[in-house]
Amino acid sequence: MAEVDSLGFQVPDDVRLKLAELHLELSEGDITQKGYEKKKQRLLQPFLLAQQAQEVQVSSEPSPQSSAQRRAQRRLTREDNRYHSEIRTEAVMQALASHNKKIPVIPHSTKRTSAYQGNQRHRDSRHESSSDDDSVYDEEANRNFHRGARTRDSGASSSSSFSDVNASPRHSDRERPRSAAYVKYQIPGNTSRQALADVMQSARHSQHISQPPDVTNNAKSSRQADRVGRGVPSVRVAGNVGMDIDSDSPRHQGKVAAKIQQLMNTLKRPKRKPLTEYFQEDDDALEAPPADPNAPKPEGSTLTPVAGDQLVVPSGLPRNLEAALHRYGSSTYKALAVTVLDQNGKPSVNLTYGKLLSKTQKVAYNLLNKVGQKGEVPIKPGDRVALVYPNNDPISFIIGFYGCIMAGVVPVPVEVPTSRRDAGGQGVGFMLGSLSCNYALTSEACLKGLAKTANGEVVQFRGWPRLSWLSTDSMSKLPKDWQPPPKASEDVPAYVEYSTSKDGSTVGVTVTRNGVLGHCRTLTVACNYTEGEVMVCVLDFKRDVGLWHGILCSVFNGMHVIFVPYSLMKVDPASWMKMITKYKASVGIVKSRDMHWGLLAQKDHKDVNFSSLRLLLVADGANPWSLTSCDAFLNAFQPKGLKPEAICPCASSSEALTVSVRRPGRTSSSATGRGILSMQGLSHGVVRVDTENSLTSLTLQDCGQVMPGATMVVVKVEGSPYLCKTDEVGELCVCASYTGIKYWGLQGITVNTFQVQPLNGDGRQTGDKIYVRTGLLGFLGPGGLVFVCGSKEGLMQISNRRHNTDDIIATVLAVEPMKFIYRGRIAVFSIEVLKDERIVIIAEQRPDCPEEESFQWMSRVLQAVDSIHQVGVFCLALVPPNYLPKTPLGGIHLHETRKKFLEGSLHPANVLMCPHTCVTNLPKPREHRPDRDVTPSAVHVGNIVQGARMAWAQGRELNTSEEDGDGSRKHQFLTEILRFRAQNTPDHILFTLLNSKVQVQLSMSCSQLHKRAERIGNLLAEKGKLKPGDHVTLLYPPGIELIAAFYGCLYAGCVPVTIRPPHPQNVTTTLPTVKMIVEVSKSSAILTSANIVKLLRSKEALSVVDVRAWPTILDSDDLPKKKLTNVYKAPTPEMICYLDFSVSTTGMLAGVKMSHASATALCRCIKLQCEFYPSREACLCLDPYSGLGFALWCLASIYSGHHSLLVPPSEVEANPAVWLSAVSMYKVRDTFCSYGVMDLCTRGLGTSTGTLKAKGLNLSCVRICCVIAEERPRIHLTTSFTKLFADLGLSYRAVSTSFGCRVNIGISFPGAACPEPSTVFVDLRALRNDRVTLVEKGSPHSLCLMESGKLLPGVKVAIANPETRGQCADSHLGEIWVSSPHNADGYFTIYGDESLHPDHFDARLATGDLQSSYARTGYLGFVRRTELTQSDGGRHDALFVVGSLDETIMLRGMRYHPIDIETSVLRSHRKICECAVFTWTNLLVVVVELDGNENEALDLVPLVTNCVLEEHYLIVGVVVVVDPGIIPINSRGEKQRMHLRDGFLADQLDPIYVAYNM
Repeated sequence: MAEVDSLGFQVPDDVRLKLAELHLELSEGDITQKGYEKKKQRLLQPFLLAQQAQEVQVSSEPSPQSSAQRRAQRRLTREDNRYHSEIRTEAVMQALASHNKKIPVIPHSTKRTSAYQGNQRHRDSRHESSSDDDSVYDEEANRNFHRGARTRDSGASSSSSFSDVNASPRHSDRERPRSAAYVKYQIPGNTSRQALADVMQSARHSQHISQPPDVTNNAKSSRQADRVGRGVPSVRVAGNVGMDIDSDSPRHQGKVAAKIQQLMNTLKRPKRKPLTEYFQEDDDALEAPPADPNAPKPEGSTLTPVAGDQLVVPSGLPRNLEAALHRYGSSTYKALAVTVLDQNGKPSVNLTYGKLLSKTQKVAYNLLNKVGQKGEVPIKPGDRVALVYPNNDPISFIIGFYGCIMAGVVPVPVEVPTSRRDAGGQGVGFMLGSLSCNYALTSEACLKGLAKTANGEVVQFRGWPRLSWLSTDSMSKLPKDWQPPPKASEDVPAYVEYSTSKDGSTVGVTVTRNGVLGHCRTLTVACNYTEGEVMVCVLDFKRDVGLWHGILCSVFNGMHVIFVPYSLMKVDPASWMKMITKYKASVGIVKSRDMHWGLLAQKDHKDVNFSSLRLLLVADGANPWSLTSCDAFLNAFQPKGLKPEAICPCASSSEALTVSVRRPGRTSSSATGRGILSMQGLSHGVVRVDTENSLTSLTLQDCGQVMPGATMVVVKVEGSPYLCKTDEVGELCVCASYTGIKYWGLQGITVNTFQVQPLNGDGRQTGDKIYVRTGLLGFLGPGGLVFVCGSKEGLMQISNRRHNTDDIIATVLAVEPMKFIYRGRIAVFSIEVLKDERIVIIAEQRPDCPEEESFQWMSRVLQAVDSIHQVGVFCLALVPPNYLPKTPLGGIHLHETRKKFLEGSLHPANVLMCPHTCVTNLPKPREHRPDRDVTPSAVHVGNIVQGARMAWAQGRELNTSEEDGDGSRKHQFLTEILRFRAQNTPDHILFTLLNSKVQVQLSMSCSQLHKRAERIGNLLAEKGKLKPGDHVTLLYPPGIELIAAFYGCLYAGCVPVTIRPPHPQNVTTTLPTVKMIVEVSKSSAILTSANIVKLLRSKEALSVVDVRAWPTILDSDDLPKKKLTNVYKAPTPEMICYLDFSVSTTGMLAGVKMSHASATALCRCIKLQCEFYPSREACLCLDPYSGLGFALWCLASIYSGHHSLLVPPSEVEANPAVWLSAVSMYKVRDTFCSYGVMDLCTRGLGTSTGTLKAKGLNLSCVRICCVIAEERPRIHLTTSFTKLFADLGLSYRAVSTSFGCRVNIGISFPGAACPEPSTVFVDLRALRNDRVTLVEKGSPHSLCLMESGKLLPGVKVAIANPETRGQCADSHLGEIWVSSPHNADGYFTIYGDESLHPDHFDARLATGDLQSSYARTGYLGFVRRTELTQSDGGRHDALFVVGSLDETIMLRGMRYHPIDIETSVLRSHRKICECAVFTWTNLLVVVVELDGNENEALDLVPLVTNCVLEEHYLIVGVVVVVDPGIIPINSRGEKQRMHLRDGFLADQLDPIYVAYNM
């Protein structure tokens, strides 16, 4: 039904509802006034036509418009117009409209719903509102922001994503429930299966060599010590071999892959045309881009110094401040000096000039005569004293301040420290320490409110010196005849005012007594101050304009000052206007924020009268955006008596004090000025007038004229102080008698700031005058008018263009912020990344803001800034309410915010990184040009011509005469050697198994092992009905029983396959892998122990694998008791000895065949290298299931006859000292471990070396401590291990590494007579281009590499180009090819496919040694000849392994090794405990494990992005933050990055946060 609207005609209900909604949008700032009028006109147009012929009575009920006005009065901070501009808003709307037409949907970062759910009471329980310097209050400020910091269990609750055959999970698997966010969230864009298939198709990398056959379909892995299996399937297919064990299980459609496709679509949008010199090869590529040739340049003449009016000091002014105190305190002692409003807005606290004089004299007397009488340090004239008073007590402050002035003591006003972690408090403390402050003056109330220790003393604040606190309210009486001492000089410091530099450091600006007098005289003349005037001051009275006018000039002229505390302004924003009206004040000292707040308090406007006001000083008139508040305030209150000439903006600086001020009362056209300037021109430092309706213009008003008696120039912002041209923006410099003279104690920067002599274009000085830099950027207009368009503190120099933080804030606020952020709580700053500054925007998010909507708002902000300012935002972050550090007056502490951002302690709730659009100065990508390929023969000839040494090395020759004469050498095979030892040395102990208490759990001699093996052989032949050549799976924990079972298989002629047994606490995850390997290896039987048989038949195991699906299961604990039959089957050299299965670093399971001849040759090489004999002992602490670890555990002792002490790695988890204790107890010379064991010892025994030494642990007996690995040596871990246990006698020469791979499990190995391991430092940038350049230690971009052991006897390696197969020179990085008698005999495949055999095991070099047959390792490395001498007298050739070829990342045409990027990421934040990187669709994905609270997850995103950019020149596409233990690690401690990639793309990691960098 239609009702009569207040507009005067009838409108339907639906239209009334739309009008009400429109009014509400206007009142809350969601639309502009112009947009409101257009929409309203459109709604009412049909009814306006019908109304022309009739008159309708206007309804008397309140209209929606008046209701909206009342709502606006209640919500004063909803509409912050201080940074508002109709032109800017319209420009932003047009820019966003154009972006919406052409930009694809930006992928939304995903967050686990459990993250940030806790209630952060420690933040939201604060009594302060979220308002600050720019917004008074908000009724929603104290709502709880549900973004908690839930502490997670890094062990049991987080589980590993995978499980592999060589994994050793140690915890139960507790699957985390899937987050609801992953179920409900709809991904924008194409998420069909076909889209994902397209992504996967485009992501396939071309490999230079074919990979080993992958026999896994669900190959899984988990970390050895603390990783828990998650059971995440990971399909890995290569070549023509595949096996689908879980074919019935549906493959997850990964939304992550769809988001990456979405991100790729976003990045395909055209960028701005790069500069001509965009691509460069050298370091200069990272310098800021050169100047744009089309940029506007200054065209005016060189500026000459501009002098202000002559300073004519009125007669009758006091000769100094003390004289002013005595004059007014004696002649007009009853006149009010200071009035302070209480929290109710009543002027209840007053101070007369008589009281001010008497109390000031009492403070001065006590400082000079009473302090220091009890053995303390006395106060002498010239000493510095801190003044610590709250912002609502100016009376106590003015008494303390003038007491110090009268005593000749230098006051240092600072803010009240409220806690030990005040924002910026440490910098203030450092300044007080440099000033040698020993005392602090404060009020009695403030002293009681300071934090105290248990003894009642004031706590030691962080960074502060030890101070003695004095209360100015409780000082002894003044003797009648006491007079203050005369001042020796007027050039001594009067006070020190603290200031904050751009880098966040706190400095003290020193002002002399002459400077104070000159400043007061100048301000008196410029502002026409007279005795008895009433001044209303809203500013901070401890520094800057509030101190100069409210404390100094007021007393100097005998004025009455009414102070309005900031805490009252938050409650009653119109209180200062009421005081002007009540006291008929003639002067008001405010900021533009106070004018804006006064505008919002509309209910108090009817009682305001500004007819008495002759000077309204706008303290922040240097801010270009103060113009809006000035104009709006004048329009609103001109009917209330406010005169236009009364509004006087001023510019100020901590160093130069008052820079300029508009003279009150002047009405001539030349007295004021404003200009509409092009922001494009200003960004290039040039003044260009723009049209009034331009969308990229900035309107500036003048800040007044040059001060009387002062001279001003404009100099270049950077470099030497050359004078600017008349149309050029530069830094304002002032020469006056009242400026500061120095930064206390900082002579270096003092010269650059306070002793500036401008230079002409020819480099000559302009004169003898000394100028002071103001830190303000601007230019001088006609008539000496000063225009300020920014400050050095807010200056951001990006790609040779200047941007001001206030301009960026204005653009941000034009993008409908009211639903998402608090207007006054925005921080904009720049950080340096890749030798250029990048913009960072931090804003406080409203608690009820939906995450997806806030993300869309963030993306719109990026588009608006890009369009308006032609600059990209590097990072945009939203934090919870009250999270940003505050200044004492409630504003944002910008430097502390920047510091927290850079150190990763800001804890944002949302982060959006845009490195792809911001970083345009990356080096030129390396392009692969097939048309310019050089043949390998040409490269070979070139190396010879240049004299380059070809990269090859070999171990010493195999000489059987070197072996001992115990008789075993005449036997060719391991089984024969074991039988020989059982007959000749039956009681010789071969193996001893130790438990976690270093106690012997089991020992076995030669005869015992032989007999045990025979009985197991009979079991296989009789009960298992196995034939020679059948494959048998050995499923045993690390121990001697595994060794016996192995030789039992050999005795029976069977081929053993060692597999890690399923873990009892994680059967569901590990058992399918065991089942897969059993099937892949074509095992005819499973030989295991009774405990594992029981485990395979348990209910948990049956739920995964039916017991009938297994082949014959034989229990070695149930051996036949009847008489043994001779089942020994003599082998032949070419027969397979065993199958070695292992997961490669690329996550693929590969099995190799080891013949009897290869196994024997390997044992012979190890024996000769380590000089093993039956009288020797070796201690092993590694996994015995594959590679060199298996050979040392099961083979080496049989061949050499030495005694092996076996320590299972699981025992080290229970007792980290068991391995080293065994080495010390048995005085072992040779010990072997894995990186996992070494890491456990380093972490677990870091603080226990003293205790171990007291218990007698001694490692001086160790000759070889070797890490068994198939990767680049972890030099940081080995170095830490060596340094940690050096006190226990461990020699740094003893610790070394070995190297083996699938095609040859033992390539290099430390030897008894080999030289110590060598290390080199190589250039990381050259390494990316497959070049090896040696550099000095500590050089930029240097990488330390350690030699991977010494080549075994009979081993020859060559470095070959993996593509051309040509032999490389020693200055090139290439693939390691190996030739030796113990190379593996080939891959074991399901179908017997041998197509890969020639390429991998019988490869031939295209140049160089053409006759030898090599096996290709798939690892990149280089050979470098050292200065060390080998045992044969020749120079030693060291082999350095750099990384796996299959794992290398090809980005920007360069080769990156994941470990290098991961090392950088680990250093970026202390809460990152592990990380892994991989690529997907040419995007670099970084996965980091967070060892901390979930609310710290988003701190890692910008730090990870920055460090990878800085150190590797790569842009991170996706950052994934996960729980500890998610990154899969195999038994050798190697990361399974490809499994991690599969789990991520299938959305199975349950990440805490996923950030898609734009």
